[in-house]
Amino acid sequence: MKFSIDRDALLKPLQLVCGAVERRHNLPILANLLIEVSEDSLKMTGTDLEVELVGHAAIYGEIQVGRTTVPAKKLLDIVKSLPDQSALKIEQQDNRWLLRSGRSRFTLATLPAEDYPNVEAFEAEIEFSIKQGVLKSIIDSTQFSMANQDVRYYLNGLLFETEGNVLKAIATDGHRLALSHRQVETTLPEKQVIVPRKGVIEMSRLLDTDDADITISIGDSAIRATTHAAVFTSKLVDGRFPDYRRVLPKGGDKIVVASRNHFKQALTRASILSNEKFRGVRIQLEPGLLRITANNPEQEEAEEIIDVEYDSENLEIGFNVSYLLDVLNNLASDDVRITLIDGNSSALIENHKEEDSMYVVMPMRL
Repeated sequence: MKFSIDRDALLKPLQLVCGAVERRHNLPILANLLIEVSEDSLKMTGTDLEVELVGHAAIYGEIQVGRTTVPAKKLLDIVKSLPDQSALKIEQQDNRWLLRSGRSRFTLATLPAEDYPNVEAFEAEIEFSIKQGVLKSIIDSTQFSMANQDVRYYLNGLLFETEGNVLKAIATDGHRLALSHRQVETTLPEKQVIVPRKGVIEMSRLLDTDDADITISIGDSAIRATTHAAVFTSKLVDGRFPDYRRVLPKGGDKIVVASRNHFKQALTRASILSNEKFRGVRIQLEPGLLRITANNPEQEEAEEIIDVEYDSENLEIGFNVSYLLDVLNNLASDDVRITLIDGNSSALIENHKEEDSMYVVMPMRL
């Protein structure tokens, strides 16, 4: 193996594929990247057996094709530390990988490419294209509600649902639920798949060009996302996601319309004196006004009052302030609409006018 490559051309795909490599591993080869050199390009593959990322880069100079594996983190650290616009000359010498750049010289140990794990064959049942910016917005609108290391393993991921010309993403950790949907240009069959937490994070990192297309392929046990520069594959979570439709509050007749920015700032200030463990705030509503109070075991207290559109009876309800702030950070409109039933039922929070995302937050007893 032998080739030359520009440092800047190598760095971006290298950073991308290294995201799939698991630092803590039982198989030493999983700390490596699979490097494959063809007559005109370099192909790099990283995997942790659940998620796989493949990146490509253009090469030049005297080229000798070949395959090997090299330590992912060491290679990334070396390339990042080299000066911008450096030229790299790389060749394989027996079981060593020699990298030269200017007066710098590095020798990395390799492991045989034949030992590198293959992700199982992939067959797509559904395939469609979507703008990267659209997919990124639907992921960003929901991923913060995913559970993290929950024993209900099916909550540690993001549910994607296709039906007609609509793609939905739903996430819940049992205390809150986020749902967002966008239209696609293709008519899709009805299907639900759960992408694991790490897969969601790595897929999101692919989405760096809003106007460019990304092709999504969904199979029986895996999902694949393909851009012009990379291919991402993730195994799916084998489990049944809760019926999110049953969680959406129905029959709410108490509507609050508030300035998103004013509400967010008031919650942020009140949260300073909330209980650090439970993060609870009390919200009291009366016509035209919303009062936020927070206190802690040190008997400290905060109170904030903001003007809102509200014309129903007085109501008091408690929430985890972190959950409310997460929602307000991910809504886009100037005003938010909060639909309530009573002081013991979940709240439905949406943009006041656009209806492409909705959030459910369960109340707290304070």
